Order: sequence, then structure tokens, then C-alpha cells
Amino acid sequence: MQQLSTSKGPIGVFDSGYGGLTVLRSLVEQLPQHDFCYLGDSARSPYGNRSYEAVYQYTLEAVQWFFDQGCPLVILACNTASAKALRTIQQKDLAQMAPANRVLGVIRPTTEVLGQYTKSGAVGILATEGTVQSQSYPIEIEKFYPRLKVYQEACPMWVPLIENNEQDGPGADCWSIRSGNICPKGYSYFHKGKSWPPVWLII
Repeated sequence: MQQLSTSKGPIGVFDSGYGGLTVLRSLVEQLPQHDFCYLGDSARSPYGNRSYEAVYQYTLEAVQWFFDQGCPLVILACNTASAKALRTIQQKDLAQMAPANRVLGVIRPTTEVLGQYTKSGAVGILATEGTVQSQSYPIEIEKFYPRLKVYQEACPMWVPLIENNEQDGPGADCWSIRSGNICPKGYSYFHKGKSWPPVWLII
């Protein structure tokens, strides 16, 4: 927080759609002294079923746009972008684009504290296909909580349900229970109050 408080320019927050607004809200609450700039790439959303190359290119374009707006720090509030593009941008592109700037994701800070919220030693992750396929969460969780059991399930219909405010409605029941297209093994348990594992991370 002390490093952020001395930075000049707004903090950029990027997501493939609207979900990152929840991250933005938390940042505004924690850092009220800062200005923020939000970009949601709803024109090309969702990112979850896109290739690594596409997600990387879209995210790189967004990061460059933030830098052009004077943002010294960009937060990738999109899990898919954090999983598929963040490391490459940090290691390959940042030195040429703006070596004094920073680009951070949401996966590592989440996994740093995740183990504190489970008493069973198990956690379930409901995410996009891209995030699940990247194995980013299990890899990062292993670094901080090597004994934690991780269960992942890709939920390709989760984003449109959330954006249409159907996560607690009949649309979610229809897809999860009848067709299994959201999350054939996990979501129906969570939605019906029979959560197992006891801690679900919905991202």
C-alpha cells in the first residue's frame, strides 16, 4: 500500500467484461486516495474459450491502452487474462513497453490467502475453461498450501448467467442440473446448498 500511495496517475483495472467491477469496487474502498481507470472488453468477451494467443494479444492491447492513459499500475481483474497472458507480459513485454510500470493479476494474491478459508483442507474452483486448462490455480496454491486438495470445474455458461443476473434463478438450475453445461459435477451442489468441498472459489 505504501508503494501504491506514492504512484502518480490512475490505477488501471482490466477485465474481459463486467466482473472486474467487483475488484474495482474493493480497490476503491481500500485505496480511496487513488483515481482509477476501468476497461471491460465486452466487445470480445468472454475470454474463457479463446486461445492463449488471442487472450495474450487482447490483454497486451489493453495494457498498452492503460499505459497510454498514464496508468503506472494495471490490475488484470480477469482470471483468464491473469492465467494466459500475465506472465508473458511481465517477462517479455513490460521492459520494452514501460519498464517503470507494473502489471499484476488476481490469481497469486487469491491463492496466498485461500488456505485460510477451508477447515477441510479442500477447495473447489469454478472457473472458465481457459482458467481451468491453464492449471494456474493449482500451481499457485501448491506454492503456499501444498497439502490443500484442489477440485476444478470449467463453467462455460457462468459468465452469461452472471451478466444476466440469473446465477440464483431458473436459468442456473436449468443448465447445471438438466444439461450439466455449467458445471456438471460441482455447481449443482453449490447452488442447492450442498457445497462440497466446503469452500468454493467462484471466479
